[in-house]
Amino acid sequence: MEHQKNSEDVKLTASEWSVLTSLWENSPQTVMQLVADLNERVGWAKSTTITTLRRMEEKGLVNVEQGARGKRYTPAVEREQAATAETHSFLDRVYQGSVGLMMSAMAKRQELSRDEVAELRSILDQIGEGK
Repeated sequence: MEHQKNSEDVKLTASEWSVLTSLWENSPQTVMQLVADLNERVGWAKSTTITTLRRMEEKGLVNVEQGARGKRYTPAVEREQAATAETHSFLDRVYQGSVGLMMSAMAKRQELSRDEVAELRSILDQIGEGK
C-alpha cells in the first residue's frame, strides 16, 4: 500500500533529493538499480545508498514493496509537493517569505532572461484573471 506525505511534512536533505529524483524519473526501482543510478549521478557507494534508503523508509519518504527479487522502491512524495515545500522553506529562510524581495534581488542582478520575465508576466496575468 502506497502512502503520500503531507506537504508540510516534507523537508528533504540533499541526499533525499538525490534518491527521490532517481525514483521520480524511474519507478519502481530495486536496491541494485538505485545503487547503480546513484553511483552514476552522485558517486555514492552501495552502503551509502542502502543507508539512505533505510532512513528514508523510516521517515516515510519512500514506499517499499517486497517483490520476488527483493525490495522495490517508489517515492512517497510527489516532485511538485517537495518543490513547493522547498520553495516555501527557501523564501522563509532567505527572504522572510517575500516573493517580491526575491524577485527584486534577481532583477537587480539581472539574473532573469527576457524569456523568464515574459514567463513571469504570463503567470501573473493568469493569476490576475483568476481573481
